Amino acid sequence: MIRIIIAGITAVLFLILTLPVLLALWIIGRFNRGAKDRASQAMIKWAFKLILFICGTKLKVYGKENVPDDRSVLFVGNHRSIFDILILYTNTKIPTGIISKKEMGKFPIFNIWMKNIGCLFLDRDDIKQGLKTILTAVEMVKSGMCMAIFPEGTRNKVEGTFLPFKGGSFKIAEKSGCDVIPFTVIGSAAIFEDHKPFIKKAKVVLAFSEPIKTEGLTREELKTIPERAREAVMEKYEKHVAEVQLKEGKE
Repeated sequence: MIRIIIAGITAVLFLILTLPVLLALWIIGRFNRGAKDRASQAMIKWAFKLILFICGTKLKVYGKENVPDDRSVLFVGNHRSIFDILILYTNTKIPTGIISKKEMGKFPIFNIWMKNIGCLFLDRDDIKQGLKTILTAVEMVKSGMCMAIFPEGTRNKVEGTFLPFKGGSFKIAEKSGCDVIPFTVIGSAAIFEDHKPFIKKAKVVLAFSEPIKTEGLTREELKTIPERAREAVMEKYEKHVAEVQLKEGKE
């Protein structure tokens, strides 16, 4: 219980104490949008790393060489925990926006920070609004920002299973011509979801797969990308899940 209390207090203090920072970033953004984006990303990365540390999360990352620092890509991966966002975001290299469900945009102050780092809020019940969000993401990728999305569409509650990857999520890559980088998160639900309302120490693996090219593909080839990405995620899961379990079993 002590971990969730400390993590909660830390998050609230961050939001309150950084209100002047948000004002400063707003002013900076009027003159230099790039500087605002980089500063926002750095602060959010720091905050996310701090919360993961407080939660006692031990993270092992594989495939760092697949994460670019010179071009925009679309990150797609499995989704088991609210901590997946923190885990992924602390391991990106250039400004990265995350497409989240619209409910995430209702939290005061936090939603400002999310917008500052390029996050978009998707209304899954409104097809027209959803398309608008995807098209906005396409323009952001074209401008040089990475985007991340969980194409299962919701958090999967069954460990070791993977929901179908929705094809609409990949329109961002298809229309912008960027690469798709699948990522696999293993063990993140052990931080919180497996034993709500408690937060416990957990060993988590984050594995990035090799990029999937979209540029120059035919329409039929583009249709195969969602399943190719899902298979890449599953492959990394099978490769590393035993490692996580083995380490836990030794303690």
